Amino acid sequence: MNNNLRLGSLFGIPFFVNPSWFLVLGLVTLTYGQQLSLFPQLTGIAPWGLGLATALLLFASVVAHELGHSLLAIAQGIEVKSITLFLFGGLANLEKESETPLEAFAVAIAGPLVSLILFGLLAVIGANLTLPLPFQAIISLLAAINLALALFNLIPGLPLDGGNILKALVWKWTGNQNQGLLWASRAGQVVGWLAVTIGGLGILRLLPVGDFWTVLVGVFLLQNAGASARQAQLKEAMAAYTAQDAVIANSPVVEQSLTLRDFVNTYVIGQTPWRQFLVTDAQGQLVGTLAVEALKTIPTSDWPQITLQAVMASPEALPQVKAHRSLFEAAQQLEQTKMAQLIVVQDSGEVVGLLEKASIVQCLQKSFAPAGI
Repeated sequence: MNNNLRLGSLFGIPFFVNPSWFLVLGLVTLTYGQQLSLFPQLTGIAPWGLGLATALLLFASVVAHELGHSLLAIAQGIEVKSITLFLFGGLANLEKESETPLEAFAVAIAGPLVSLILFGLLAVIGANLTLPLPFQAIISLLAAINLALALFNLIPGLPLDGGNILKALVWKWTGNQNQGLLWASRAGQVVGWLAVTIGGLGILRLLPVGDFWTVLVGVFLLQNAGASARQAQLKEAMAAYTAQDAVIANSPVVEQSLTLRDFVNTYVIGQTPWRQFLVTDAQGQLVGTLAVEALKTIPTSDWPQITLQAVMASPEALPQVKAHRSLFEAAQQLEQTKMAQLIVVQDSGEVVGLLEKASIVQCLQKSFAPAGI
């Protein structure tokens, strides 16, 4: 989500609000303020002030819900990049997924459990403390909202918590994390279409429930569940390939014993215009890099006597990926490192070649190409 405003940090987690949140804050303040104005003891701007406080407490409940997910993830060694409030609630952005189905289940269930705990606490407070009627109404409202937040999020479809719970359960059942993602995504799409249908029929007064907001929630679920389903399908396609399968053909890898003359004749003149090469030793281990531009400083008459070892630079800190890792994992690493390329290496450290987004696409295109007649 773009244009998010950072408000600070919670337990070391960056906390943001999306501009859409202010729209909801205003609507909630207006709605609750109007309801509170029915109490005769509240006059002037008091109902609207309490309406704003109620709206902020509502969103504090959403933040507590997301902190439930976040603190469980942190306990598993997963970095939480941010918590963001937006039009439809909150979102905890995790660095990666849990390592096991049980850990994934724990992170998913933590948010609804926090909401249920808040519901219980608020219900006990409301039942046992004698408070002015407006404050009793606010506490009852917050209790009901936390209960609704927990129950709604337990609906088994992505991107809701119930979808992540379903994903973890299918992952445990099948032993395939991607199958869990696919099942939960499809369930999310079903829930999304159901919400759009109910909302549409409610708007037409053909059902006693459902309105414009129901349609919006349904569209939100459809978009996110659809994106998750596409990710699952892509991951499934990539599962059949390793990083080595997507190495760029004729990757710029050369051996350090080559003379500059042999290097230029074999790898530069009339070849793919690589501007930088990876230099390896006789065992294929990376020992340096060579920029073609660097050859301009060396007289061509010296090229037959000088080897690449004499002019190469120290190896750059380019990220590496093991050749046997899945293509999906390699693609994820490219995204996380924000690098254009990865060096693919064997377990022994021998350089296989370079991998980039374009070579991943080419590898996948081969698998979907029609068979020849």
